[in-house]
Amino acid sequence: MAEYLSDEQVSRYGRFPAAPSPADLERFFYLDAPALAKVAEKRGTHNRLGWAVQWGTMRMLGTFLLDPRDVPHAAVDYVAEQIGVADPSCIKLYPERAQTSGTIRARSGSCWSTGSSPRARTSC
Repeated sequence: MAEYLSDEQVSRYGRFPAAPSPADLERFFYLDAPALAKVAEKRGTHNRLGWAVQWGTMRMLGTFLLDPRDVPHAAVDYVAEQIGVADPSCIKLYPERAQTSGTIRARSGSCWSTGSSPRARTSC
C-alpha cells in the first residue's frame, strides 16, 4: 500500500467496518433502472447477484472485494430482493469462475461515477 496511509487506514481499506445501515443500503446498493438492465445481461442467478453486489461494494468502498462473499449479509439480501433472487446464498458460486472478478472490473467501468468519488449515486 502507499506509504501515506496509516497502518489503521491500510487495515480498513476495502473492508466493511460494520453492516451497512439502511441509509447506506439505499445510497450504495439501490439498483436503478440502468443498473437493473446491466444485471439482466448477466447469465446465471449467482452472476447477477454477484455483479450487483460488487457494483454496490464499489460505490460504497471505492474498490472491489476479492471475494464478494465478504460483503455483509444485509447488503447481499437487499440486492437479492431487488433482483428477485430467492436464495442469496447462491453468491458463494460467484467467484468460482476464474474470469468473473476480472470481467466485472473490465466491463463495469461505465457504471462508476466519473466524478471525484465513485461513491456518488450514479447509474450505469
